[in-house]
Amino acid sequence: MKWPFLSQTIPDPYEDFMYRHLQYYGYFKAQRGSLPNSATHQHIRKNNPQYLLHRSLGGKDDLIPDTLQKEKLLWPTSLSSAVHRQREAINRDFHSCLLGWMQWCGLIAGITGMYSRMLSLPHLRSRQLLYDELDEVNPRLREPQELFSILSTKRPLPAPRWPIECEVIKENIHHIEWAPPQPEYFYQPRGNEKVPEIVGEKKGTVVYQLDSVPTEGSYFTSSRVGGKQGIIKELAVTLQGPEDNTLLFESRFESGNLQKAVRVDTYEYELTLRTDLYTNKHTQWFYFRVQNTRKDATYRFTIVNLLKPKSLYTVGMKPLLYSQMDANTRNIGWRREGNEIKYYKNNTDDGQQPFYCLTWTIQFPYDQDTCFFAHFYPYTYTDLQCYLLSVANNPIQSQFCKLQTLCRSLAGNTVYLLTITNPSQTPQEAAAKKAVVLSARVHPGESNGSWVMKGFLDFILSNSPDAQLLRDIFVFKVLPMLNPDGVIVGNYRCSLAGRDLNRHYKTILKESFPCIWYTRNMIKRLLEEREVLLYCDFHGHSRKNNIFLYGCNNNNRKYWLHERVFPLMLSKNAPDKFSFHSCNFKVQKCKEGTGRVVMWRMGILNSYTMESTFGGSTLGSKRDTHFTIEDLKSLGYHVCDTLLDFCDPDQTKFTQCLAELKELLRQEIHKKFHELGQDVDLEESWSDISLSDIESSTSGSDSSLSDGLPVHLANIADELTQKKKMFKKKKKKSLQTRKQRNEQYQKKTLMWKLTEDTSERAGFASTLQNHPAFFKNSENSSFLPMRSENPRLNETNLNRRDKDTSLDPSMATLILPKNKGRMQNKKPGFTVSCSPKRTINSSQEPAPGMKPNWPRSRYPATKRDCAAMAAYPSLHIYTYP
Repeated sequence: MKWPFLSQTIPDPYEDFMYRHLQYYGYFKAQRGSLPNSATHQHIRKNNPQYLLHRSLGGKDDLIPDTLQKEKLLWPTSLSSAVHRQREAINRDFHSCLLGWMQWCGLIAGITGMYSRMLSLPHLRSRQLLYDELDEVNPRLREPQELFSILSTKRPLPAPRWPIECEVIKENIHHIEWAPPQPEYFYQPRGNEKVPEIVGEKKGTVVYQLDSVPTEGSYFTSSRVGGKQGIIKELAVTLQGPEDNTLLFESRFESGNLQKAVRVDTYEYELTLRTDLYTNKHTQWFYFRVQNTRKDATYRFTIVNLLKPKSLYTVGMKPLLYSQMDANTRNIGWRREGNEIKYYKNNTDDGQQPFYCLTWTIQFPYDQDTCFFAHFYPYTYTDLQCYLLSVANNPIQSQFCKLQTLCRSLAGNTVYLLTITNPSQTPQEAAAKKAVVLSARVHPGESNGSWVMKGFLDFILSNSPDAQLLRDIFVFKVLPMLNPDGVIVGNYRCSLAGRDLNRHYKTILKESFPCIWYTRNMIKRLLEEREVLLYCDFHGHSRKNNIFLYGCNNNNRKYWLHERVFPLMLSKNAPDKFSFHSCNFKVQKCKEGTGRVVMWRMGILNSYTMESTFGGSTLGSKRDTHFTIEDLKSLGYHVCDTLLDFCDPDQTKFTQCLAELKELLRQEIHKKFHELGQDVDLEESWSDISLSDIESSTSGSDSSLSDGLPVHLANIADELTQKKKMFKKKKKKSLQTRKQRNEQYQKKTLMWKLTEDTSERAGFASTLQNHPAFFKNSENSSFLPMRSENPRLNETNLNRRDKDTSLDPSMATLILPKNKGRMQNKKPGFTVSCSPKRTINSSQEPAPGMKPNWPRSRYPATKRDCAAMAAYPSLHIYTYP
């Protein structure tokens, strides 16, 4: 039976109500016959069950006018669209209730199934309502699109949103970027540094203290621009006159976190840091302001509640000082200052966890100056917004950098997502591109990650030939600040959920951990479109110098040691900053929820955490000096440089790195046996040692173990897990066709044959002693079977990588075309020669002192090259918008 009204617009009950309402008040007096298309409208009504029901209940024809025409008569365009959005929001619920009522009354029976199917049509489901993962009938209204505006020069920057418990001063804090002309060397301890006794506020005078700070036991409820309502209190003491030399402290600004200051002597102060909000720990980052300084006095500051037993302050790291007068008059920014630096255990025994103290002395450069102290160079959420605004308003950069909103944080701050790639000419060119995912500031106190990210963005958005080539062959997904809430309130490690986000990448609580949940699902969708060549999350490290990577061990013979090639190349490109020997590739159980491990389980072979020290370098020309902002930004350039080396069609560097890695592994095994008191000739026998056993655990932070979910979230997670299990049980497994069954049988048969063939050869990871001459023949080594520690790297993913990975020399030419004219040159740090294939214009180099340590192979991208790239197999067609 055909229903002609199905192809027409269904009269809306909300529209009917508005029509009668306006008629009642005399705002609309048009008759039904005067409306356009009334004949068509009458035909639809008389064949519509809703119309028949309305007539049976005594309704009049005039009460159901033509929807579209009445909107044109009643409302202006903007008001009409507003009514349309509101009307959509109640359509689904109204129709469902109407259908149930009609069935109960017995008014309809034969058209029930048809009407149910009609209600399930996409155009009847409101886009204003959001449903949970199980699609249950407990929707909520979607957030208005204009509530949080996108970056634009036509309006001011969106102000940060703070928890309603936080007091925020109205002043805007801004610091200039500056690179010191001379190296800033580590502090050399003399051994006679003073260890001041902690006296506390009983013997001292409290000169600054935050009143209400949410700690463990409370949890985030709501936020607003400006934080706490009402008058902002003056927390610092009131000066008694011009001779009063008491320092005035303040930290109620972005990323500040001073809790209390106690004056224990004329020029001596004890400082207490605020813990991460809604927790009772994570005190390492500090950032605060002092005023009313005296030039000739020697001040002593002692932070009394640090939590880490080890710190870089024990090996020469200095705090950072910023003078406002120096910035205004001499254009000097942050610099390392301090003497008599000592990091030691707080002997105050109050029955709680042990605390550690950091003390230092300093002389301020000016009288009556405004100065800042910080653990590291601050980089705030407002700094990021200003930078992204400049990119969005750049007519050239905005063509290949698309700025999007990934999600909103708990407090409602925007989590930005950048998609960077050159527009493709054809869908085939777009499909041939691999992806690179980079993120930073999941730990808010590790601002070093933001400076590395800024250096990367500065280079990849530039007009350098290498940057243009990278944009031609890659799609970059960049998340510059994953935890904006933590950055804003001055947390060191946690979000407003009171938990370390880098331990919850497997979470199912989208509402409590939105930044992580949306990041993981964005990457999951990206993997369905194209291969993700590399994932890297930028962090900071408080106990080790230099810069290094944490990765994952892949024991599949086809890609054995491949995950270590990129870090080794990076160490050769930045030999005075990056330490390969500090890298670690062991996957610990307590790190299963981290970004690098979760993305590796999802199928990304090269998945890393980049750790940048808060201190400085112990390598090469920068030995025993602190890292500056420029040093960290230069590392962003080196990441781009290493990407091109990693994907070079000339596999000389890659194979040379593999050979070097095998030799390093041989040395590590020798060292392992030596520690066990055994002497083994590796040329004749191998011990049963896996790569994970050779390496020690990573030197993480004091929160390397997950704290678990907060109490108010644990029950929600359990309920959601149970609902998902029940939902999966309700799903009936669809019957397979004969063709599907035959394909599945053939696949299982093929897999069984492959397993039977490979089982005849011993796995290298399980018994190293079966292959005494393994290192003598590196060509056959990549084909030996080995058990995989990564269950996500299934046969399908391996087959795909086998076809289109850039590490395959036979397919490498599809990424970059070979250059006929190239010169042979000796590579420093390598045992074989490498051939540079392009000349870089020195005027287009990102910065002086960033010259690569080994020659490069670069090729200009052309349309023919892109066409060659389109020959990649097993890639989904995806056109970049």
